[in-house]
Amino acid sequence: MAINDNKIYLASKSPRRRELLRQIGVEFELLLLRDSPNRGPDVSEEVLPDESPDTYVARVTQEKAGVAWQIMTMRKLPLRPVLAADTTVVINNKILGKPQDQAEALSMLRQLSGATHTVLTSIAVHHMDGNLHAMQRSEVTFANLTDAQMQAYCLSQEPYDKAGGYGIQGSAARFISHISGSYSGIMGLPLFETSQLLRKAGIFIP
Repeated sequence: MAINDNKIYLASKSPRRRELLRQIGVEFELLLLRDSPNRGPDVSEEVLPDESPDTYVARVTQEKAGVAWQIMTMRKLPLRPVLAADTTVVINNKILGKPQDQAEALSMLRQLSGATHTVLTSIAVHHMDGNLHAMQRSEVTFANLTDAQMQAYCLSQEPYDKAGGYGIQGSAARFISHISGSYSGIMGLPLFETSQLLRKAGIFIP
């Protein structure tokens, strides 16, 4: 498929993913999925019974890309590759989603304190010639945190729109003693894997 304007659609609300795409010079337009209290989300992020973290994050990402592709065609928008991504924090094989309140954020931080956890980021690209998928896995180690540190962090706005209740690019970086893997993947969009998939989908990236 020839991409006339070398642009993609990004099916994500994450400002971090927008920042990362700009970092590698990828032009994009937002193609956001519905997530309203009255009509419900276009893609449910509920974990299915007995679903492993790897299967969960891959399924959700591919569903998001597929629904965004359908929206593009229904609206008769210019045909472009659609990129979706999802990030999941896993500790002891348990998925930590986005905390709904301070108590849940504190609970997550207590689990992460002094331990190593896994960050899975799945990316999917739908385009005219097929569907592409990749998974990036990183390991993140937190230092032992005091109650005062955790309480202070949870009083900020940082924990509440991020898987696992923290963002590595924010003030939580001071808690992290070691990472193994992809910094951009932990942020929410692994740039090496993303670049590879977008090139396969016909996007020119120098």
